[in-house]
Amino acid sequence: ANATHEVINVTLHTTLAATTKLVVPTPAKPILPVQTGVQAQQEEQSSGMTIFFSLLVLAICIILVHLLIRYRLHFLPESVAVVSLGILMGAFIKIIEAQKLANWKEEEMFRPNMFFLLLLPPIIFESGYSLHKGNFFQNIGSITLFSVFGTAISAFIVGGGIYFLGQADVIYKLNMTDSFAFGSLISAVDPVATIAIFNALNVDPVLNMLVFGESILNDAVSIVLTNTAEGLTRENMSDVSGWQTFLQALGYFLKMFFGSAALGTLTGLISALISFFNFDDMHHIDLRKTPSLEFGMMIIFAYLPYGLAEGISLSGIMAILFSGIVMSHYTHHNLSPVTQILMQQTLRTVAFMCETCVFAFLGLSIFSFPHKFEMSFVIWCIVLVLFGRAVNIFPLSYLLNFFRDHKITPKMMFIMWFSGLRGAIPYALSLHLGLEPIEKRQLIGTTTIIIVLFTILLLGGGTMPLIRLIDIEDSKARKRNKKDINLSKTEKMGNTIESEHLSELTEEEYEAQYIKRQDLKGFMWFDAKYLNPFFTRRLTQEDLHHGRIQMKTLTNKWYEEVRQGPSGSEDDEQELL
Repeated sequence: ANATHEVINVTLHTTLAATTKLVVPTPAKPILPVQTGVQAQQEEQSSGMTIFFSLLVLAICIILVHLLIRYRLHFLPESVAVVSLGILMGAFIKIIEAQKLANWKEEEMFRPNMFFLLLLPPIIFESGYSLHKGNFFQNIGSITLFSVFGTAISAFIVGGGIYFLGQADVIYKLNMTDSFAFGSLISAVDPVATIAIFNALNVDPVLNMLVFGESILNDAVSIVLTNTAEGLTRENMSDVSGWQTFLQALGYFLKMFFGSAALGTLTGLISALISFFNFDDMHHIDLRKTPSLEFGMMIIFAYLPYGLAEGISLSGIMAILFSGIVMSHYTHHNLSPVTQILMQQTLRTVAFMCETCVFAFLGLSIFSFPHKFEMSFVIWCIVLVLFGRAVNIFPLSYLLNFFRDHKITPKMMFIMWFSGLRGAIPYALSLHLGLEPIEKRQLIGTTTIIIVLFTILLLGGGTMPLIRLIDIEDSKARKRNKKDINLSKTEKMGNTIESEHLSELTEEEYEAQYIKRQDLKGFMWFDAKYLNPFFTRRLTQEDLHHGRIQMKTLTNKWYEEVRQGPSGSEDDEQELL
C-alpha cells in the first residue's frame, strides 16, 4: 500500500510538472508605485513649477510672435525667431544659475514623455486635419514613396555610414542597432520655415504638397523605424543571423505601420458614421443642435486613436495622423457650421502653441542639455544626412516621373532636397533612446541638436534666396515687392478660414462637382463614387437654411453683447460696422 501510494504521488508530481511546463501562467501586470505623503507633495510641487515654467516660456514666445506681426517683420519665419529666443532665454537662465540667484535646471529640461503624450499628438492631428485633400490624394502615391521608402533609404544610408565609419575608427564607434536608431530619428523632416516660404511666394502647389505631405507621413515613419531599432536593442540578438534580424525588423515595422494606419482609419470612419447618424431623427442623438457637445465628441475622437494605439503597442502618431485625414475628409462635412469653425480654429491654436513650446525648448536645450561634442562625428553626420536626403529625392523623383502627368522638374527636386529641415522630433527621439553608456546618449543628443539648428537656421534661412535665384516662384509673386512677403503662419492662420472645411454641398451640387467629372482617376474616382456618399450625407435645402439661421443667430447675439458692453459708444459701433 505504501509503495502504491508513493507511485501515485510521483505520477501526480510528474503530471503537474509537465502541465506547468506546457501552460505557463501569464505574469500579472506590474502596478506602478504611487507616491504618497511627503514624496507626493514634492512631486506635485516639482510638476507645478515645470508647468509654470513652460507656460511662462510659451507666453514670452507668444509676445514675440505678436511683435513680429505688429512691426511687420514678415521676412523672419516664426520657428527661427522662437528658436533664437529660446537660445537667449537659455543663456539668461545660465547666467542666473551661475550667480546662484535661482535654480531652474529641472524645469528647463526637455521631457520626451511630455512631448510624445501632450505636444506631438495635436501637431500631427492638425497637420492631417488641415490637409488640402484634393492635392494630397492626387499625389498620394508620390508622397507615400518619398515618406516610406525615401525615409527608409535615408535611415539606412545615415545609419550604415555611421556604423562603417565607426568600425574604421574615423568617428565614435556605435553598434549596428544604435547606428540604425540614430539614422532613423535624424531622418524625420520638419520643413516649417520652408512651407511658410512656399505659401508666401505661391510656388507650385504640387511642390508644396509633395514637401508638406512627405513631412507629415515622414514623421510617423521615422518614429516607427526608431521604435523598431529600439526593439532590436532591447532583445538579445547575439544568436540571430543578420538576415533573420532584418526579417524581424521588417515584420515589426509592417505591423506597426499598417496596424496603426488601419486603427486610425477605422476610428475616423466610426466618427464619420456617428456624425452621419446625427442627421437621422430615428436615432435621437442629433448633436448638431448642441454644438458644444458635438465639438466635445470630435475632440474625444481626435485623441482616442492615440491612446488606444499606444495601449496595444502600436504607433499612436501613425494612428492619429490617419484619423485626422479621415475625419477631415468625411466627418467634418457632417458637422454643424459652428462646430466646423470651432474645430478648425481650436486645432490651429493648440497646434501653434505646441509647436511654439517645442521650438522654444529646442533653443533652451543649448544650455540645459549635458553635451558631449565630437567634431568629426558631427561633420560626418551632417554630410551623411545631406547625402541620404539626395539619394532619397533624386532617384525616386526620376522614377515617379515615368508615371506622373505633372512631372517633378529638376528645380523642384533640388528644392525638395534643400527643404529637408530637421525639427523637434529628432531631438525628442534622441532623448527617448535608452542607450548605454550615458556618454553615448549625450553624444547623440548633442549631435542631433546641432543638426537641427544647422538645418533650421542655415537651410531654412537660405530657402527664400534659393527660390528667387532659381526662379521657381509664381509669376504673380515674382512681381511683388520684398516688403509684401509674409512668412507669418500665425497671421495668415488668424485671418482666413479654409473654404474647403466649410463646404456643404447638396446632392445636386455634389453630383455636378464630383460624380460627373471625367478627370478623376484611381482612388479619387472610387472615393467620389462610393466612399464619400456612404460616409457623408449630402445636405438638403432645409439643412442649409437651418445652418444659416444658426450662424445668423449667433452673430446677432454676439453683436448685441458688443453693443451692450460697458465701453461701447456710437463711434465704436460705427467703426465696427
